[in-house]
Amino acid sequence: MREAVKRLLLHNLGLKAEENLLVLGDTLNPSVEGDVEKGEMRRRNETTNLVPVFSQVAEEIGAKVRSLVYPALGAHGKEPPTEAWELAFGKGIMDTLEERGLLKGLLSKDLRAYQPALEVVRERVEKVVDVVVAIPHYSTSHTSFRKLITESGGRYASMPLFDPLMLTTSLAVELEELKPLTERLATLLAEAEEAVITSEDGTNLHLVLKGRTGMADTGDLRAPGSFGNLPAGEAFIAPVEGCAQGTYSTKWGPTRRLAETTKFTVRDGLLESIVGDRGLCSYLEGIFEEHPQARNVAELGIGTNPKASRPDNILEAEKILGTVHLAFGDNSTFGGRVKVPFHQDFVLFEPTLLLKGDGWEKVVIQQGEVMVQGGRQDGNPC
Repeated sequence: MREAVKRLLLHNLGLKAEENLLVLGDTLNPSVEGDVEKGEMRRRNETTNLVPVFSQVAEEIGAKVRSLVYPALGAHGKEPPTEAWELAFGKGIMDTLEERGLLKGLLSKDLRAYQPALEVVRERVEKVVDVVVAIPHYSTSHTSFRKLITESGGRYASMPLFDPLMLTTSLAVELEELKPLTERLATLLAEAEEAVITSEDGTNLHLVLKGRTGMADTGDLRAPGSFGNLPAGEAFIAPVEGCAQGTYSTKWGPTRRLAETTKFTVRDGLLESIVGDRGLCSYLEGIFEEHPQARNVAELGIGTNPKASRPDNILEAEKILGTVHLAFGDNSTFGGRVKVPFHQDFVLFEPTLLLKGDGWEKVVIQQGEVMVQGGRQDGNPC
């Protein structure tokens, strides 16, 4: 395991001696994590043992390491606790953010606080952590915390629901193997104006993509400002808000096979209704009651990792080659306009994905088979 962790730190993140590294983890609490099965809870709490492993290996490389394990936050996309902020930005920046009334806005997902906060951080950019490895159960990807770090030059590996087995499976893929196809699909998403997802389970969803930027998660986090999941392998985009229409049916939740196929009905860019697995429906309705904006159709993603195979872990499932995933909630960190403390993906297996642009259309995935090749292609995208 230690050699695999060392490879991740050096190969994916390019960690150097004397750089500052922050390792984050969390622990699940049975009293507040009713949606998480007991076995999963035990496994996740055991996974917090990876925090000292990452820390020790990084120290052997010569990095200056800080770490924090905090109580789980209850949902993907919530801002981490202030202790994590202080470790990442330092007391001076934190005091300034608090004095100017910006910290409260950042923690409550107030979009108005972000730009002035970024200016504060960039004034003291030398105090910002160089590299973050985030392995809590709940994702910190779609947070102001993450975005402030990467927009100030830090590198950030987000690894929610991480399982040590991934170190030798989906994480063992070579960067050069992921890049061509992932970047090609990200380009197609950016050039497309519309997307249509269908499946034999009843999915028929229309999305508008015009004007949005496709993103490539290739696992190469060595450049300043890099951010991505590890394991990597997806092309993704934030669909235009208020436009998505149709249905999306899936058999899998974030950590388990659902008791029955669950159907999401979308109208005008918002999740209108959910029918299917009772536990999932109840959990999501509770989130939506507290945060109505979490109904937003936030993301369309395409899996590109040939070594990813686990359908019961969303971190890896959404990377499986030939899958599509749809997310609800926050998309403000990758080109969208909705900021809310929630972001959850749902994977669709054996989908068909049609992209349409100005005068062209292309079946990108046909019942789970990727129909395009990687690499640069000049001229018409079809």
